[in-house]
Amino acid sequence: MPAVDQRLLDILCCPATRQPLTLASDRDLDAINAAIRAGSASTVSDASAPARIEAALVTRDRKLIYPVEDGIPVLLPERAISANSITDFPA
Repeated sequence: MPAVDQRLLDILCCPATRQPLTLASDRDLDAINAAIRAGSASTVSDASAPARIEAALVTRDRKLIYPVEDGIPVLLPERAISANSITDFPA
């Protein structure tokens, strides 16, 4: 079962930039979780990122990452993880 229903994904957009969102790949999630473990991943509000991310949505320009918790996208701009804080995040 996908982390987010495709019909929902088709209509969602980033609340900050209005860009379309795509589901993060396994490679994306590996980079995000490695940065979280290293303590270098942070949200745009400079808070620590959650302990581990099982699924996420990424903006088209790949600058913002929104966690998905229990199949529900958390589209709060202050909870978005900045891709700039993740050294190995795929471009």
